[in-house]
Amino acid sequence: MSGCCRSGSGNRALFAAPARAGHGNKHVSSVGPKASRPKINAVSFFDKANGSRTFSSPFQDLGEVEQTPSITGLTSSSLGGPLKIFSGSCNEPLAAEVANYLGMELGKIDIKKFADGETYVQLQESIRGCDVFLIQSTSPPTNDTLMELLIMIDACKRASARNITAVMPYFGYARADRKASGREAITAKLVANLLTQAGADRVLALDLHSLQCVGYFDIPVDHVFGQPVLLEYLASKDIEADDLVVVSPDVGGVARARAFAKLLNDAPLAIIDKRRSGHNVAEVMNIIGDVEGKVAVMVDDMIDTAGTITKGGEVLLNEGARSVIACATHPVFSGPAIERLSSGVFDEVIVTNSIPPVHKPDEFPQLTVLSVASLLGESIWRVHNSSSINALGM
Repeated sequence: MSGCCRSGSGNRALFAAPARAGHGNKHVSSVGPKASRPKINAVSFFDKANGSRTFSSPFQDLGEVEQTPSITGLTSSSLGGPLKIFSGSCNEPLAAEVANYLGMELGKIDIKKFADGETYVQLQESIRGCDVFLIQSTSPPTNDTLMELLIMIDACKRASARNITAVMPYFGYARADRKASGREAITAKLVANLLTQAGADRVLALDLHSLQCVGYFDIPVDHVFGQPVLLEYLASKDIEADDLVVVSPDVGGVARARAFAKLLNDAPLAIIDKRRSGHNVAEVMNIIGDVEGKVAVMVDDMIDTAGTITKGGEVLLNEGARSVIACATHPVFSGPAIERLSSGVFDEVIVTNSIPPVHKPDEFPQLTVLSVASLLGESIWRVHNSSSINALGM
């Protein structure tokens, strides 16, 4: 990206990062050929010289990680039975990457729709006494993917799974987390009740819209953040710390942006004050903080119609920002989002693959998609092994 790096000797580096190949490819992925896996805490690196695959862990310095043999087929009662991973139809490529990280294959499952739109689910292998993880984002079409997840949970419960964990890279309805006005539903609580009543024993979620959603569940919820993935990529860009400012697109996201800025060598923080006149409609008013001459990194948990973040980017450029980078975990990309994001306001839009892409590869060159497979795979292993995942949330 042009204009994001300076070589001046007087500036501090953002933070040290190891050299990393593959960022020229706009999709950074961990999936690869299946191979025998000597350690559970591993991501794979292919050795072209001898055609072999070696392994190392990006989370090995986070603590509380035991080096253990592959867990495929383990029957130890301390691990809650053999580990099984199944994917819904929403994001099978991500689920395949997670299984690859764990040195496993996805479980066999038959999911189809009848002519009248009803969903049919049948497991194609025994899961009796197993620790089952179901990977399914409840992204658009939200009602279909949510219903599919509920049916998958019910099928696993009736197949005598010992434990059922719903792994939700994206938790739909999370924005309906309170009554903003009278006679509104709190749909996030309703979805939590549905998952619990369907038979889920635990939920593993990535970057919930608001942390209060955790309290809506009567079952354990493991919440992990996508920050490590985004921060690692930003570190590889070698943006000078003095040239950087982290921007919250609204007042509600200040806590998220502040935490992000602290990890970026305690970068300065700016806030965009906006007034929303209706759902999916935002009007930017002014900016709190100094952005002149800086690379502005806008941080949010999701990008939906991109109205808020695009108008915010325009105001940042008008206030003298040198360039604007948008970072978000969940690329919902509804309606005119692609058109707005590719309009020239942003030098780069960085998201993860928590939701499968909805655009054509050549219509959005500014987009960079980072994989969260290693993060989710490590989280699944720690949950399965009753280890802490606090270090993964940074």
